[in-house]
Parts: sequence; structure tokens; C-alpha cells
Amino acid sequence: MDIFSSLAGFGGTFLGYLIPFLFILTIVVFVHEMGHFLVARWCGVGVKAFSIGFGPEIFGFNDRHGTRWRFAWIPLGGYVKFIDDENAASAGQKSLESMPEADRAKTFQGKSLGQRAAIVAAGPIANFIFAILIFTAVFSIFGERITAPRVDGINPGSAAERAGFKPGDLITNIDGTSISNFSEMQRIVATSPDRELRFVVDRDGSAIDLTATPERKEITDRFGNTFKIGLLGIQRSASPDDWTLERHDPATAFVMGVKECYFVVSRSLGYLYDVIKGREDADQLGGPLRIAQVSGQVATAGFLALLNLAAIISVSIGLINLFPIPMLDGGHLLFYAIEAVRGKPLSESTQEIGFRIGLALVLMLMIFATWNDLIHLKFL
Repeated sequence: MDIFSSLAGFGGTFLGYLIPFLFILTIVVFVHEMGHFLVARWCGVGVKAFSIGFGPEIFGFNDRHGTRWRFAWIPLGGYVKFIDDENAASAGQKSLESMPEADRAKTFQGKSLGQRAAIVAAGPIANFIFAILIFTAVFSIFGERITAPRVDGINPGSAAERAGFKPGDLITNIDGTSISNFSEMQRIVATSPDRELRFVVDRDGSAIDLTATPERKEITDRFGNTFKIGLLGIQRSASPDDWTLERHDPATAFVMGVKECYFVVSRSLGYLYDVIKGREDADQLGGPLRIAQVSGQVATAGFLALLNLAAIISVSIGLINLFPIPMLDGGHLLFYAIEAVRGKPLSESTQEIGFRIGLALVLMLMIFATWNDLIHLKFL
């Protein structure tokens, strides 16, 4: 099958996927790089370029501080280039001796260890803050549709039937976590396939303890995407008395936003851990093509859904960048931690080897994720 025909056929036009994808990616990358940029400026580091995308410039301008703000042709990322960076990846710095005296005070490498670490960490932190602000706005302005965690029906032969659930049961607790709505219960169950869970239900005013193991099932969403999740076989209550739309005050919404951000982080790390342990398949790891597909699909559900996706991707980008892999922000922070312990930085040759290993790891991950994308999108 021709790849361009496939792109036009899996749920919409190529542009229908490309535009939402670029919208989300541009915002998330801009926020990430702005974190680096603002803290660098605050620490007195000279910034030569702020770029959205790589490669040849499409358009740009210079600000009064001499920073070149640019948009480039390859939109898969971005960078902030400091006055002493040899390249966009900050994988090497110019020698201070080769720089004019006036520029040395503005160099990144001339700053204290704490300042350098703060500049590097600011990118992922900005992603987390951005996501929390989006979640906060959604919970406070648009509100949250809440369904009571009541069992309306039970699928025959399901894990819920075997565990002893009955229609009318109100789920109040799962593994020590209080449950206030059906979505909370659904989220825990979906992310716990083949794991025994302890439930507390309110049955006619009495607290009943039940134990159930969600079954791993493959489901297909309305866009045709398949996922493997945990299912109990419990049907949601359809009674209007069990449905409410609740808008939260800003403080409560902010706390909920922090919790939502924490959930994305914990679920992502939990999934990677399960892949390493062999409990999960790595086929759910996606790359740019999958993100583009999901962006286009979510865009059909409205701007609010697209905004929620931007928050989730922002958290994911922030988390990935904190992995201790050279070439990523976490790799730089790892080098700074070693420098703090040793009292001096690693040699340039050691750092160069580290960056090459990091580059190889990142490229292998990108190739693997893209391969998964091609298989899931039926290009192969």
C-alpha cells in the first residue's frame, strides 16, 4: 500500500492530522525551550538562538539582546543555543580563552554548578507547570463530569461476577485509595490488568470487602485504535441521579491538576517498568506518526480535547527529558551530579563518549517507536 494513500485514509486527510500535531508539538516545544531560556536569561547567560524546529530557517527575527528567534523546517523539537555552545544539542562548549573578555561572563559554562543545573532542569519543569495549568483551567472553567462509582450491571462470566459484585454496589475504596467517582475506579482498573485488587463496596449501608483481578482485554476505540487494558465487567450507572457536572474553585482545581500530572508520570513509569519486567508489551510505545494520528483524531472531538492531549504530551516530554541519558536534559543533570560528587567535571573525552552513547540510544528508541507506528498504522 502506498504510504501517502494510507496517510490520507486512516481516519481523515493528511493535513487533518498534520495541523493538530504541529499545533500541539509547537506549543509543547515552545514551553520547554522557554523554560531553559527564561532561567538562562535570569542567570545572565547570553542566548544566541531560540529555535522551534531544526534545519534551515523559515523565518525569524533578532531581539534587542541579540537572540535570534527562528522557526525551522523540521518541526520535531527545538533548542536554545547559548553564547558558548558549539551546537544546538549543547554537547560541547567553546573554549573560554577563544572568546572576547566581554562574552566570558555571559557563558553557560562560566556559571555555577547550581545555576547550570537550574537552567537545564527548567525545561522539563516548565512542561509540568504548563500541563498543571491546563488541567487546572479545565477543572475550574469547563468542569468535571462525575458519575457515581455505582455498579449498574455486571457482564456474565466477568471478573466482577466471579468476585461477587452485585448491581447497586457503591465502590468506595480500591487498595486503600478512596474512590469518589466511576472514572477514578475505571482508571485504576484499566491500568491494573492481571493484578489482584482489594475493593470496599457499600452494599445497602454495609461495608463489604471484595477481591478481584481485572482481565487483560484488547479494546477498540471509536477511531479504530486498539489498546490492552484491565476490565472488570462492570457497567456504569445510567441514572441521572448518579451524574453531575462539577466546576471546582481554582485552588481545588490546581490540586486536581497536580494529581492529574502525577498520574500521567506514575502511569508512564509504571508501564516502562512492566515492559522491562515482561508484564507489558512494548508495542504501545509510539513516535511522531502515532502522535500525529492521535492528534488528528482527538481534534475531531473539539478544542478542549486537543488541549487535554497537549497537557498529557507536555508531561510526557518533560518526563522523557529527565531520563539520565546523555543528549537529554537528564543526561546533563547526571553529569552535574557527578561533578558535584567529584568536585570537578568529567573530562571532555568522557562527556563526548557519553553523548555519543546517548545519541545512539535516542536514535534506537526513535527507530523502534517509528516501527511500532508503521505497524499500528498498517503501513507495513
